[in-house]
Amino acid sequence: MHLPWSNIARGFVASCTSFAQKAIAPSCLLCAGGSAGALLCAHCRDGLPTLALARCDTCALPITAGTRCGACLSHAPVYDHVCAPYVYAFPLDALVQGLKYRGMLAIAPLLGGAIAACLDERPDVLVPMPLAGERLRERGFNQSLEVARHLARRSGIPLMPQACRRVRNTPPQAALPWKARAKNIRRAFVCDVDFSGQHVAVVDDVMTTGATLNEIARNLKQAGAARVTGLVAARTLPGGYTRRHTDV
Repeated sequence: MHLPWSNIARGFVASCTSFAQKAIAPSCLLCAGGSAGALLCAHCRDGLPTLALARCDTCALPITAGTRCGACLSHAPVYDHVCAPYVYAFPLDALVQGLKYRGMLAIAPLLGGAIAACLDERPDVLVPMPLAGERLRERGFNQSLEVARHLARRSGIPLMPQACRRVRNTPPQAALPWKARAKNIRRAFVCDVDFSGQHVAVVDDVMTTGATLNEIARNLKQAGAARVTGLVAARTLPGGYTRRHTDV
């Protein structure tokens, strides 16, 4: 019995496609091992440094008792809450830097998905942390917006990418001592939307001192926001800080 040429052709094309997919399947970004088409293999994904469950309800730093750390109790920040799935440490820091400095946009869905999976309250709207104009021109993209786009898709929370603007270029926060960061970022943002009564979540890649989040939270509350949450992929912990850590 002879098969129709169309069936033979379809079988040949399917075989070639299957071979090509296996041949070009990406390897894990961290270990270069097999990853079955995923960005990270299961071993590396499970090995990413997660943030402790016992954490300050406001700033997300680990605590041993109560619900808020001593710093937030004595000097409450303007923002109300921070949610972060990871600690900014190896190898998660390599992924963040790959997205931010090497334009590896495929990492954004990983970070956005991780934030979506750890959401502990649902905000009304997402606002990406604005990037200074000079740095936006240099990079060609805002890494916080890229993460926020995937978070919005996963969560269904509306995204407002133009709601806030960075109106003042400042030296990179990572280059400054911790105590100088609040002064450096002061009056750097403008929010153009009326957020009266809304719970606004600011999406960013990394939170270090919280100075940047605190400043934009001030602007959001002046625009009427009732609550401001920081949704960040990674949180820097005291004692583990290096010049590589970033709080843009």
